[in-house]
Amino acid sequence: MSDSKQIPNSVSTSALSIAVICPDFEARTAAISTLHECHNGPVEEFNSYPSNLNDLPRELGQEFDVILVGLDNNLEYAINLVEKICALGLATVMVYSKQADPDTLLRCMRAGSREFLTLPFDTHTMVEALDRVSILRSGTPLPRKAEGKLLVFLGAKGGSGVTTLACNFAVSLATQEPLLRTLLIDLNLPLGDAAISLGIKPQYTISSAFQNSSRLDANFLSTLVIQHDSGLFVLAAPGELAPTYVSAEAIDKLLEVARREFDFVVVDAGSRLDLQREHLFDESATIYLVTQIGIPELRNSHRLISLLSTPGSPKLEIVINRYDPRMQEIDDEHITKALTRPAQWKISNNYAAVRAMQNTATPFINGNSQIAQVIRQMTRAVCNKPTLVEPKKKFSFFR
Repeated sequence: MSDSKQIPNSVSTSALSIAVICPDFEARTAAISTLHECHNGPVEEFNSYPSNLNDLPRELGQEFDVILVGLDNNLEYAINLVEKICALGLATVMVYSKQADPDTLLRCMRAGSREFLTLPFDTHTMVEALDRVSILRSGTPLPRKAEGKLLVFLGAKGGSGVTTLACNFAVSLATQEPLLRTLLIDLNLPLGDAAISLGIKPQYTISSAFQNSSRLDANFLSTLVIQHDSGLFVLAAPGELAPTYVSAEAIDKLLEVARREFDFVVVDAGSRLDLQREHLFDESATIYLVTQIGIPELRNSHRLISLLSTPGSPKLEIVINRYDPRMQEIDDEHITKALTRPAQWKISNNYAAVRAMQNTATPFINGNSQIAQVIRQMTRAVCNKPTLVEPKKKFSFFR
């Protein structure tokens, strides 16, 4: 390992001592320059990886609070270096690379890295990472904020339109409350369609969270989500077939971390009725039971309502999707009797709006259709806002 040299510093975010280890001159200089802008503690640079991983304390020459490791020159050796530093407890490790490869990220997290940064560096991102490391090393717990609201969309039967409603509901929340953070979790395994419906291409999926649930924390979760143009964050389902069984503990851990970090957590649960048998949602959650007017849907809804009406169950709101009073063969009185209670929300059938969303991956929530109006009223209720009087459409012979 080559000699190190002291780097001058300027504005401070913490008093951490930092080592930057990277054989690539440009990548190393970029890291040091960014640290120079936001940190006034000691920073040292090393222009090669340690030659002897079995004698790291001597190779490093002194103790550091943080070691920032560049990955791109020799990935395998760099990951071994991260693992060794963490195993010896020498420092908190952060890594960086030119590419945010999902497999590399997971390997680094498993090796013990606390942060994964990408080039070019963003000063604000670096400051946040150093703050998290500083809090971690000090042992000072983060200020505990109130848990975010958990809002679960569950279909009484497949094909009830759960994903379409959950996506537009989540976008509506994100746009109505831009100062609050909203996360949509696609739990509709094995093949969820939330990402496709919103027109986003995630690098990571919910599978990464479940495969590494023991290491799942706020930082790890932040690397897995992708942000939609509306401001909504999305944790997508995998684009390929994934195992349908996930342990109750893994889902509980994901929801726990998500609710600590986000003000609203919307879950697209599809028609996965098995989730309820494992009691994954407690009385602090709200379940939107999505059903349609049909014998199979009403029968399944009746069973679920009975299941969710026991003490300690979530708050339950019934959503009748594709509702058209002119076409239904079962009237409202019989629907209420079958469900044992009135439905809170009736969403009209709007094939054109839904089809347009499917073809263009553009949510219809910002339009003036009746379906959009009802969903906006649903999100206003969540935000404790008064009911909004929507403008009525003018009569026309043409549609």
